Amino acid sequence: MNTKLTLTIEQSIIEKAKKYALKKERSLSDLIENYLKAITSSEQDDDQKEDTPAVKSLKGSFKATEDFDYKKELSDRLAKKYL
Repeated sequence: MNTKLTLTIEQSIIEKAKKYALKKERSLSDLIENYLKAITSSEQDDDQKEDTPAVKSLKGSFKATEDFDYKKELSDRLAKKYL
């Protein structure tokens, strides 16, 4: 069952999206619906996804200590890089 949805988006983005949809011979509604399907299904499938070959090749190449805080390390590195 289809339901109408109203979105507020910048006019320039809408124009670009309409051009893109026209090139792909699809409706803007169809593009948005498929995008929403993709992002909502990926949340459910995160645990079931198989690793890519690149990720598989890197597994085990880094051994972190028990107290390693990935989020803190990432935050520190990004702050050092950009600040």
